[in-house]
Amino acid sequence: MDGSVEGLRYPWENAPDRGEAVQVADGVLWMRLPLPMKLDHVNVYALDDGDGWTVIDTGFASRLTREVWGALMAGPLGGKPVTRVIVTHHHPDHVGLAGWFQSEHGAELITTRTAWLFARMLMLDRQEVLPEETLAFYRSGGMAPEILEKRKAENPFNFADVVAPMPLGYRRIKQGDVIRMGGRDWDVHMGNGHAPEHATFWSRDDHLVIAGDQILPSISPNIGVYATEPMADPVSDWIEACERLAPLARPDHLVLGGHKLPFTGLPMRMRQLIDNHHGALKRLMGALDSPRTAADCFLPIFKRKIGEGEYGLALVEAIAHVSHLYQLGEVTRSRRDDGAWLYQRKG
Repeated sequence: MDGSVEGLRYPWENAPDRGEAVQVADGVLWMRLPLPMKLDHVNVYALDDGDGWTVIDTGFASRLTREVWGALMAGPLGGKPVTRVIVTHHHPDHVGLAGWFQSEHGAELITTRTAWLFARMLMLDRQEVLPEETLAFYRSGGMAPEILEKRKAENPFNFADVVAPMPLGYRRIKQGDVIRMGGRDWDVHMGNGHAPEHATFWSRDDHLVIAGDQILPSISPNIGVYATEPMADPVSDWIEACERLAPLARPDHLVLGGHKLPFTGLPMRMRQLIDNHHGALKRLMGALDSPRTAADCFLPIFKRKIGEGEYGLALVEAIAHVSHLYQLGEVTRSRRDDGAWLYQRKG
């Protein structure tokens, strides 16, 4: 969902060009990798450990991304080895080349247990056609019939298509850990909602926060429910994590996120990220005076029309919000003949 950027400040107006880096603090480089989708980039960071680099997140596993990394390692990274790769969460634009760094460059992988297990599990889940469980889940959300038929005819997305094989072994980080990188000690705090056990890093020595996708400046991270866990409640997880992280925020924090631009104004942004979802839930309750599927709720949740290119992410987020209200006991649901759940406010 879109979020207001009022009160936020952006020290850099432009992102680094492909194969180049911007120094955002002493020993900390910001780089950007391309993605073949509407959100067409992911930010990655390198922290100078003296004899090598710690890299935060990796981009997709693709020929192009490996070429960009080659240019970065030969250029801004000065030929020093990447000795550690830290993955903030298991999504493929963040973990995609972690295994490549391990296998080809001898780097140590550091991540959360949940991120590692999810990535390893999803690597094995190769599908030639969409499984019936996924189709039933789409129907339960009220997916438009023409979009459902198109998805049935397409080759399904496989995690392994954009994530390099991951060799056995990693080092776990967890809530409350302290890790040293880039000449600083960083407190590890876990986010949730966008991805389970999402790692964020808060410098003890200066004003830096490495936030992954947990805290973004001008967009709210996708909060979705999927066929793998149809009764998950990521909205509750999201709000809890934001409320827990908000007291850590200082106005001078420079937030280095997984997308968009680095920014300051974190206390305001944390309030916005929480308020965005409370506002969406309030609008949604108002719209559920009559029975609606999740797909019928795009306008009250997102306040805009949803195109086909973003339909999938919008649907899983809409399901998350109506299911959250259902699990709170605020709405009822009943099955339609086509398998879709109809949600309605309690009278």
